[in-house]
Amino acid sequence: MSPSTITLLFLLFAVIMFVLEKIPLGVTSMIVCIGLVVTGVLDVKTAFAGFIDSNVILFVAMFIVGGALFETGMANKIGGLVTKFAKTERMLIIAIMVIVGVMSGVLSNTGTAAVLIPVVIGIAAKSGYSRSRLLMPLVFAAAMGGNLSLIGAPGNLIAQSALQEIGLSFGFFEYAIVGAPILIAGILFYATIGYKLLPNKKSSDGDSIFDEVRDFNDVPKWKQVLSLLILILTLIGMIFEEEIGIKLCVTGGIGALALILTGVISEKEALKSIDLKTIFLFGGTLSLASALSSTGAGELIANKVISMLGENPSPYLLTLIVFLLCCTLTNFMSNTATTALMVPICLSIAQGMGADPRAVLMACVIGGSCAYATPIGMPANTMVVGAGGYTFMDYVKSGLPLIVIATVVSMIILPIAFPFFPA
Repeated sequence: MSPSTITLLFLLFAVIMFVLEKIPLGVTSMIVCIGLVVTGVLDVKTAFAGFIDSNVILFVAMFIVGGALFETGMANKIGGLVTKFAKTERMLIIAIMVIVGVMSGVLSNTGTAAVLIPVVIGIAAKSGYSRSRLLMPLVFAAAMGGNLSLIGAPGNLIAQSALQEIGLSFGFFEYAIVGAPILIAGILFYATIGYKLLPNKKSSDGDSIFDEVRDFNDVPKWKQVLSLLILILTLIGMIFEEEIGIKLCVTGGIGALALILTGVISEKEALKSIDLKTIFLFGGTLSLASALSSTGAGELIANKVISMLGENPSPYLLTLIVFLLCCTLTNFMSNTATTALMVPICLSIAQGMGADPRAVLMACVIGGSCAYATPIGMPANTMVVGAGGYTFMDYVKSGLPLIVIATVVSMIILPIAFPFFPA
């Protein structure tokens, strides 16, 4: 059996097990990871590379930074301030989505989500609303906000690099032509019809620091202030990642170490704040993304779908297929991996048709950001699985309608703003 066939079988297994959840999500990921090694598809180093991926390091660091904010009671204090202004759950959801969406436009969407997750958990604790209803809109807004600027998501820059090689480019806010209407439509959706689709549940286990009901009156004020100060400094470091030349995960690590060294949070509390389910789920699934890429299985899926369109496909139909294909792949691979895989394919299709590559690549990037229907589609989705107590199907029920909305909005705007054959 060829490596690409084995990879596709593991992908099928992962999809079925993620949907049925007969075994925990993290265990499914590890079966796939180890299975790819046993069958010889990946070597050990490649298969387990996901566990030292920069996003996993960022997860661990920001779990500790967020844990300190919660452990000292500072998250609850911030939550109290926000709930004074947002009087209802709907208003809270709108406020959270607007703030996160705008921040994700100029920051890493993963970094934005990582910084704000503990704050939103604090808001939920203070307001009495279920955090499962607030965290999902937060991560969806982070993904949508990534399409507001050139630096909002890694995939945006991958497409930009490919365009620059042929003498074209996107403007800094050009992604927002499609991204902003999707964000606005998404916020309106969850403020109205989608509000009823958001899961309402308690976390499945009580071993997280976020599940403890505590009185924070005995916590020294300096710890509260310092936990917030270190969070802000960490956030500033992330904003100026390019200028200072320090990666997000390293900045997060510095923040986490500073909290432990200053005594704001103990080593035991820091370790308790790390959600290992998230680490195993994300790290294990990255092996599948590597296999899809290295064996050519991902490219096989993409080429098979596109070849079904025939010799001279309608530009509108091609835009839709590229968009939906990227949407599908990005929910099982990372959005960065999806964009990296699809950009060269889309570029060659556009050049073969004599079409404007910008039109095809815009559809590719926007579609590749629609990772709303699974907990593994993007790092931020994975980060809230434990804290929100979510199942795989919670993402499907809440995220699939958002994919439909994003598709409709994109299919209206893309042909007008980025015609295949501009006059």
